[in-house]
Amino acid sequence: MSGVMTQSAIKRIIRQVGLECAARGQTLSETLVAFMVKAVVLDPRNDFSMDRILTEIDMQDLIKLCVTRLLDTTNPSLSTIKMQVYFDMNYASRDELLSEQERVLQGRLAPVVRAITESAPCAQEEMENVYQKIVTYALLRSGLGSPTNIEAVREVTAALQSVFPRTEMTTFISLSKKDKEQQLKDLAMLVTGIRLYNKKCQKGGSSINDLPDILNEAIPLATRTLDARLHSCQLRAHCYTALLDSMEKDPHRHPQLRFLKVKEALFNVRQCEVFLCILQSNVITSAQEVESLDVQLEAAMMLLKNIVQDKTSIESKEVFPLFMELSKLWSSFQDESLLLSFLTNMADNLQQFLEIQSQLFPEQMLTSLLEGVTVKSDEERIKETMETRVNVSDFKNQEWLFPETDDNFDQLLIQYHGFCALSIGVKGITLPGNPAIGILMHKEKYYVFSSKEAACIFARDPDKFIQLNVEKAKQYAELIQLLELHHQFEYLVPHAQARNARRGSMKPLPKCDSGTQTDTHILPPTIVRSYEWNEWELRRKAIKLANLRRKLTHAMQTDLSHMRRENSTQVYLPKDAATQTKRDNSSNVPKPQIFLQGLRGGSSPTTHMVTVDLTRPLDET
Repeated sequence: MSGVMTQSAIKRIIRQVGLECAARGQTLSETLVAFMVKAVVLDPRNDFSMDRILTEIDMQDLIKLCVTRLLDTTNPSLSTIKMQVYFDMNYASRDELLSEQERVLQGRLAPVVRAITESAPCAQEEMENVYQKIVTYALLRSGLGSPTNIEAVREVTAALQSVFPRTEMTTFISLSKKDKEQQLKDLAMLVTGIRLYNKKCQKGGSSINDLPDILNEAIPLATRTLDARLHSCQLRAHCYTALLDSMEKDPHRHPQLRFLKVKEALFNVRQCEVFLCILQSNVITSAQEVESLDVQLEAAMMLLKNIVQDKTSIESKEVFPLFMELSKLWSSFQDESLLLSFLTNMADNLQQFLEIQSQLFPEQMLTSLLEGVTVKSDEERIKETMETRVNVSDFKNQEWLFPETDDNFDQLLIQYHGFCALSIGVKGITLPGNPAIGILMHKEKYYVFSSKEAACIFARDPDKFIQLNVEKAKQYAELIQLLELHHQFEYLVPHAQARNARRGSMKPLPKCDSGTQTDTHILPPTIVRSYEWNEWELRRKAIKLANLRRKLTHAMQTDLSHMRRENSTQVYLPKDAATQTKRDNSSNVPKPQIFLQGLRGGSSPTTHMVTVDLTRPLDET
């Protein structure tokens, strides 16, 4: 039988197991059934192999084993697997959750957007209907009220009228569909910002919840709840670890515990602890984000209040950006509220998977079993081994790293989720590893240990103990995800084609191409610009300097300006000027009037001429 046919048979087995469980009153997800089929096939105690042909008898035995394990409500191992499948199918990072929320919101608003952007109203009544749809869109987009709330609708209508009067509907309708959608988003943000400002000024917004105050109360409560649950899981893990340690040292101390599932209970609380730590980290990130948003919102409100004050009219370019900033900040508050609700629900739902182990080991029973046994916390175990470290000279062929010598220690991907690499396969328990003892790098992977002795034993034959850990994970399938061993079992994917849902519990680790680059010059540059490596260039410069020594010139030259000097001369430009050399003058004098008498002669032969001066004197003029 080919590999493809074998996978087809496994898919048929998964379907048959699901039907039989449903017939017995247990409706289980296909992902959980597929994971259990893998677990049963992997367990060497069941004597199944994917390399040989599955006969009809093998299939029936496999179905019977899977149904039995899936219906065993007293096994903590099944609860751990259910917990892993639940978390894997429901958990999402901040970016994934917010992008999914935005996608859902766009889907809800799509009919309203289409009704607005694809309409072409002509009559006044049709214009009014489109305007009311814009009001509805702005209200739904902001999430600050319901269209059935009359007071909220009035506030949105008044705010929209102030930035987008009905007279501009004609211009809006003439826009393209893309421009209409963008303007709708901008109008919704402006309306939201105006409503938030009015609420701050106590002029409306009674239907708007005070998200900052709600989050400032809810986040500390969620943090305390997570801390309490995490502490409870850790306390249980410490008790189970101490109990298993005592059983390892004295097998006859509690013989009845051989039939109880202490290891499965330990793996159960350890897995819950890992998931709670992830949720706790997200809540801390959310708290930091809310604290930053509080400061930004207060600053934006103060700036807007200083600009608006009691003015009756303000330029839109001054206040519109601030209103939009208020809308963005409030949208971030809504995102944090959604994230907190999601994380809280995840933490609440994880508690159901701890019930079986708590029923198997009630508090009174656990206390009696631990009489005379010292229960140590993870921190105490690490503190005891802080002063011990591996002697590197004893392992010449192995490379050891230490936190104080490795600058990128925080970025190292420690195998087995930071648990001791030896205790898993040898003892079957999860002990916290102490990096201070030494981090072994073997085949580009990093391992930590709970003691110096464990590190030395593991370092003598790493491949042997790595294989022991893999075999232990085959017996306890929940260890595959708890210890992050997906890469060890990625060759076995029987339901890869059957699971077309979001993702599966046995998905391989993501891979990507990566590269590294070192700095060319780590120290500050000390380049000598005058340095020349070419001998002929040095000869040319020497000849040039020698020729300059023999030249006589009245000019000053440098090496840089030689043969390419630029000269310039500055002269005084001609200027306009005028000079007066003489001046014209006049005076009023009498006109000379002189008459001569006797010029024509007379009777006598001799002419007698008489001069008569009739010119007026100067003092008479």
